Amino acid sequence: MKIKKLGNSLVIAFSMYSKIPMPQADWTSENKKYVMCLFPFIGVFIAGAMMAWRFLANWIEIGEVLQAIVLVMIPVALTGGIHMDGLMDTTDALASCQRRDRKLEILKDPHTGAFAVMACSLYLFLSFGVWYEILTQAKVTSVSLLVIGVGFVMSRALSAFAVVTFPLAKDSGLAAMFQKESEKRMTKIVCSILIFCCILLMVWVSPTLGGTGIAGAGIAFLYYYRMSKKQFGGITGDLAGYFLQICELLIAGMVMLGGKLFLS
Repeated sequence: MKIKKLGNSLVIAFSMYSKIPMPQADWTSENKKYVMCLFPFIGVFIAGAMMAWRFLANWIEIGEVLQAIVLVMIPVALTGGIHMDGLMDTTDALASCQRRDRKLEILKDPHTGAFAVMACSLYLFLSFGVWYEILTQAKVTSVSLLVIGVGFVMSRALSAFAVVTFPLAKDSGLAAMFQKESEKRMTKIVCSILIFCCILLMVWVSPTLGGTGIAGAGIAFLYYYRMSKKQFGGITGDLAGYFLQICELLIAGMVMLGGKLFLS
Protein backbone atom coordinates (compact mmCIF):
# COMPACT_ATOMS: atom_id res chain seq x y z
CA MET A 1 0.00 0.00 0.00
CA LYS A 2 2.83 2.40 0.90
CA ILE A 3 4.55 1.64 -2.43
CA LYS A 4 1.33 2.55 -4.23
CA LYS A 5 1.13 5.83 -2.27
CA LEU A 6 4.74 6.61 -3.16
CA GLY A 7 4.02 5.90 -6.81
CA ASN A 8 1.00 8.18 -6.78
CA SER A 9 2.98 10.90 -4.98
CA LEU A 10 5.67 10.60 -7.65
CA VAL A 11 3.08 10.98 -10.41
CA ILE A 12 1.59 14.05 -8.70
CA ALA A 13 5.02 15.63 -8.13
CA PHE A 14 6.07 15.20 -11.75
CA SER A 15 2.65 16.18 -13.11
CA MET A 16 2.59 19.34 -11.01
CA TYR A 17 6.18 20.50 -11.36
CA SER A 18 7.27 19.18 -14.74
CA LYS A 19 6.03 18.59 -18.28
CA ILE A 20 7.29 15.00 -18.27
CA PRO A 21 4.35 12.77 -19.34
CA MET A 22 2.85 10.88 -16.40
CA PRO A 23 -0.12 8.54 -15.88
CA GLN A 24 -3.12 9.85 -13.97
CA ALA A 25 -3.34 9.74 -10.17
CA ASP A 26 -6.06 10.88 -7.80
CA TRP A 27 -5.11 14.00 -5.83
CA THR A 28 -6.20 12.59 -2.49
CA SER A 29 -4.66 13.56 0.83
CA GLU A 30 -3.03 10.13 1.09
CA ASN A 31 -1.48 10.41 -2.36
CA LYS A 32 -0.07 13.87 -1.64
CA LYS A 33 1.79 12.88 1.53
CA TYR A 34 5.13 12.24 -0.16
CA VAL A 35 5.02 14.72 -3.04
CA MET A 36 7.61 17.02 -1.44
CA CYS A 37 9.91 14.05 -0.75
CA LEU A 38 9.92 13.17 -4.45
CA PHE A 39 9.89 16.68 -5.92
CA PRO A 40 13.74 16.98 -5.88
CA PHE A 41 14.10 14.06 -8.29
CA ILE A 42 12.77 16.22 -11.12
CA GLY A 43 16.20 17.87 -10.94
CA VAL A 44 17.78 14.57 -12.03
CA PHE A 45 15.90 14.69 -15.34
CA ILE A 46 16.83 18.35 -15.91
CA ALA A 47 20.49 17.60 -15.25
CA GLY A 48 20.36 14.55 -17.51
CA ALA A 49 18.78 16.54 -20.34
CA MET A 50 21.46 19.24 -20.04
CA MET A 51 24.29 16.71 -20.12
CA ALA A 52 22.72 14.92 -23.08
CA TRP A 53 22.44 18.23 -24.94
CA ARG A 54 26.08 19.07 -24.15
CA PHE A 55 27.20 15.67 -25.49
CA LEU A 56 25.10 16.03 -28.65
CA ALA A 57 26.22 19.62 -29.23
CA ASN A 58 29.88 18.67 -28.96
CA TRP A 59 29.37 15.69 -31.24
CA ILE A 60 27.88 17.78 -34.06
CA GLU A 61 30.10 20.79 -33.23
CA ILE A 62 27.46 23.35 -32.28
CA GLY A 63 28.87 26.70 -31.15
CA GLU A 64 28.80 28.00 -27.59
CA VAL A 65 26.11 30.61 -28.25
CA LEU A 66 23.45 28.12 -29.37
CA GLN A 67 24.57 25.66 -26.70
CA ALA A 68 24.06 28.31 -24.02
CA ILE A 69 20.64 29.29 -25.36
CA VAL A 70 19.41 25.68 -25.23
CA LEU A 71 20.87 25.20 -21.73
CA VAL A 72 18.80 28.19 -20.60
CA MET A 73 15.70 26.75 -22.27
CA ILE A 74 15.90 23.19 -20.94
CA PRO A 75 14.84 23.85 -17.31
CA VAL A 76 12.03 26.15 -18.44
CA ALA A 77 10.80 23.63 -21.01
CA LEU A 78 10.92 20.63 -18.67
CA THR A 79 9.16 22.45 -15.82
CA GLY A 80 6.63 24.21 -18.03
CA GLY A 81 7.76 27.55 -16.62
CA ILE A 82 5.93 27.04 -13.30
CA HIS A 83 8.87 28.33 -11.25
CA MET A 84 9.49 31.22 -13.65
CA ASP A 85 5.87 32.21 -13.08
CA GLY A 86 6.66 32.41 -9.37
CA LEU A 87 9.69 34.59 -10.08
CA MET A 88 7.58 36.97 -12.16
CA ASP A 89 4.68 37.20 -9.70
CA THR A 90 7.00 37.71 -6.74
CA THR A 91 8.98 40.40 -8.54
CA ASP A 92 5.76 42.27 -9.29
CA ALA A 93 4.77 42.09 -5.62
CA LEU A 94 8.19 43.16 -4.32
CA ALA A 95 8.47 46.02 -6.82
CA SER A 96 5.08 47.40 -5.79
CA CYS A 97 6.48 48.60 -2.43
CA GLN A 98 2.98 48.18 -1.01
CA ARG A 99 1.96 46.93 2.43
CA ARG A 100 2.06 43.20 3.10
CA ASP A 101 -1.60 42.39 2.41
CA ARG A 102 -1.46 44.22 -0.90
CA LYS A 103 1.67 42.31 -1.93
CA LEU A 104 -0.15 39.06 -1.26
CA GLU A 105 -3.02 40.26 -3.46
CA ILE A 106 -0.56 41.03 -6.26
CA LEU A 107 0.80 37.47 -6.01
CA LYS A 108 -2.70 36.16 -6.77
CA ASP A 109 -3.32 38.61 -9.63
CA PRO A 110 -3.31 36.64 -12.94
CA HIS A 111 -2.19 39.71 -14.89
CA THR A 112 1.50 40.17 -15.69
CA GLY A 113 3.01 43.50 -14.69
CA ALA A 114 5.88 45.41 -16.26
CA PHE A 115 8.29 44.43 -13.48
CA ALA A 116 7.52 40.76 -14.04
CA VAL A 117 8.36 41.03 -17.75
CA MET A 118 11.58 42.87 -16.97
CA ALA A 119 12.54 40.32 -14.33
CA CYS A 120 11.95 37.39 -16.69
CA SER A 121 13.92 39.04 -19.50
CA LEU A 122 16.82 39.99 -17.26
CA TYR A 123 16.87 36.52 -15.68
CA LEU A 124 17.08 34.79 -19.06
CA PHE A 125 19.75 37.17 -20.35
CA LEU A 126 21.82 36.72 -17.20
CA SER A 127 21.40 32.94 -17.35
CA PHE A 128 22.58 32.97 -20.95
CA GLY A 129 25.64 35.04 -19.99
CA VAL A 130 26.53 32.68 -17.15
CA TRP A 131 26.18 29.58 -19.32
CA TYR A 132 28.18 31.15 -22.13
CA GLU A 133 31.01 31.95 -19.73
CA ILE A 134 30.93 28.39 -18.40
CA LEU A 135 31.04 26.93 -21.92
CA THR A 136 34.07 29.05 -22.82
CA GLN A 137 35.99 27.76 -19.77
CA ALA A 138 37.13 24.70 -21.69
CA LYS A 139 39.20 23.24 -18.83
CA VAL A 140 36.32 23.06 -16.37
CA THR A 141 33.15 23.07 -18.49
CA SER A 142 32.30 19.41 -17.95
CA VAL A 143 33.00 19.60 -14.22
CA SER A 144 30.94 22.79 -13.94
CA LEU A 145 28.02 21.12 -15.70
CA LEU A 146 28.15 18.18 -13.30
CA VAL A 147 28.20 20.44 -10.23
CA ILE A 148 25.33 22.58 -11.52
CA GLY A 149 23.40 19.43 -12.46
CA VAL A 150 23.57 18.26 -8.84
CA GLY A 151 22.47 21.77 -7.90
CA PHE A 152 19.14 21.21 -9.68
CA VAL A 153 18.43 18.42 -7.20
CA MET A 154 19.71 20.37 -4.19
CA SER A 155 17.66 23.49 -5.00
CA ARG A 156 14.49 21.39 -5.06
CA ALA A 157 15.41 19.57 -1.85
CA LEU A 158 15.93 22.95 -0.17
CA SER A 159 12.62 24.20 -1.57
CA ALA A 160 10.72 21.11 -0.34
CA PHE A 161 12.38 21.39 3.08
CA ALA A 162 11.27 25.02 3.27
CA VAL A 163 7.69 24.15 2.33
CA VAL A 164 7.29 21.94 5.42
CA THR A 165 9.31 24.10 7.86
CA PHE A 166 8.98 27.81 6.96
CA PRO A 167 5.98 29.84 8.19
CA LEU A 168 3.16 30.32 5.68
CA ALA A 169 2.08 33.73 4.43
CA LYS A 170 -1.52 32.51 4.03
CA ASP A 171 -3.63 29.46 4.72
CA SER A 172 -4.48 28.76 1.09
CA GLY A 173 -2.52 27.97 -2.06
CA LEU A 174 -0.07 25.27 -3.12
CA ALA A 175 2.49 25.85 -0.37
CA ALA A 176 -0.22 25.70 2.30
CA MET A 177 -1.75 22.58 0.77
CA PHE A 178 1.52 20.67 0.65
CA GLN A 179 2.59 21.83 4.10
CA LYS A 180 -0.69 20.63 5.60
CA GLU A 181 -0.92 17.36 3.68
CA SER A 182 2.74 16.32 3.50
CA GLU A 183 4.23 13.78 5.85
CA LYS A 184 6.39 16.47 7.48
CA ARG A 185 8.78 14.29 9.44
CA MET A 186 9.53 12.04 6.48
CA THR A 187 9.89 15.04 4.15
CA LYS A 188 12.40 16.70 6.49
CA ILE A 189 14.42 13.48 6.78
CA VAL A 190 14.45 12.73 3.05
CA CYS A 191 15.25 16.31 2.05
CA SER A 192 18.00 16.58 4.67
CA ILE A 193 19.60 13.37 3.36
CA LEU A 194 19.33 14.60 -0.23
CA ILE A 195 20.85 17.98 0.65
CA PHE A 196 23.73 16.27 2.49
CA CYS A 197 24.32 13.86 -0.42
CA CYS A 198 24.25 16.73 -2.92
CA ILE A 199 26.83 18.64 -0.87
CA LEU A 200 29.10 15.59 -0.71
CA LEU A 201 28.73 14.90 -4.44
CA MET A 202 29.38 18.52 -5.45
CA VAL A 203 32.53 18.64 -3.32
CA TRP A 204 33.62 15.23 -4.59
CA VAL A 205 33.26 16.34 -8.22
CA SER A 206 35.26 19.51 -7.51
CA PRO A 207 36.07 20.94 -4.07
CA THR A 208 36.48 24.41 -5.56
CA LEU A 209 33.47 24.54 -7.88
CA GLY A 210 31.37 22.46 -5.54
CA GLY A 211 32.20 24.76 -2.65
CA THR A 212 31.25 27.88 -4.58
CA GLY A 213 28.03 26.28 -5.81
CA ILE A 214 27.09 25.28 -2.26
CA ALA A 215 27.80 28.83 -1.11
CA GLY A 216 25.42 30.13 -3.79
CA ALA A 217 22.66 27.78 -2.62
CA GLY A 218 23.24 28.80 0.99
CA ILE A 219 23.03 32.50 0.20
CA ALA A 220 19.79 31.96 -1.76
CA PHE A 221 18.23 29.91 1.06
CA LEU A 222 19.09 32.46 3.75
CA TYR A 223 17.78 35.31 1.56
CA TYR A 224 14.57 33.35 0.89
CA TYR A 225 13.87 32.83 4.57
CA ARG A 226 14.54 36.42 5.62
CA MET A 227 12.84 38.07 2.63
CA SER A 228 9.71 35.92 2.79
CA LYS A 229 9.20 36.60 6.52
CA LYS A 230 9.90 40.32 6.25
CA GLN A 231 8.01 41.09 3.05
CA PHE A 232 5.15 38.57 3.13
CA GLY A 233 5.02 37.07 6.63
CA GLY A 234 5.91 33.63 5.27
CA ILE A 235 6.09 31.62 2.07
CA THR A 236 3.63 30.91 -0.74
CA GLY A 237 3.81 28.75 -3.85
CA ASP A 238 4.93 31.76 -5.89
CA LEU A 239 7.70 32.54 -3.42
CA ALA A 240 8.84 28.92 -3.60
CA GLY A 241 9.16 29.26 -7.38
CA TYR A 242 11.00 32.56 -6.95
CA PHE A 243 13.47 30.90 -4.59
CA LEU A 244 14.08 27.99 -6.95
CA GLN A 245 14.94 30.29 -9.87
CA ILE A 246 17.22 32.49 -7.75
CA CYS A 247 18.91 29.48 -6.18
CA GLU A 248 19.67 27.83 -9.50
CA LEU A 249 21.02 31.04 -10.99
CA LEU A 250 23.21 31.69 -7.95
CA ILE A 251 24.59 28.15 -8.02
CA ALA A 252 25.49 28.47 -11.71
CA GLY A 253 26.86 31.99 -11.24
CA MET A 254 29.02 31.03 -8.28
CA VAL A 255 30.35 27.96 -10.12
CA MET A 256 31.22 30.20 -13.06
CA LEU A 257 33.01 32.67 -10.77
CA GLY A 258 34.83 29.83 -9.03
CA GLY A 259 36.15 28.61 -12.35
CA LYS A 260 37.22 32.11 -13.38
CA LEU A 261 38.89 33.02 -10.09
CA PHE A 262 40.49 29.78 -9.01
CA LEU A 263 40.78 27.34 -11.93
CA SER A 264 41.53 29.49 -14.99
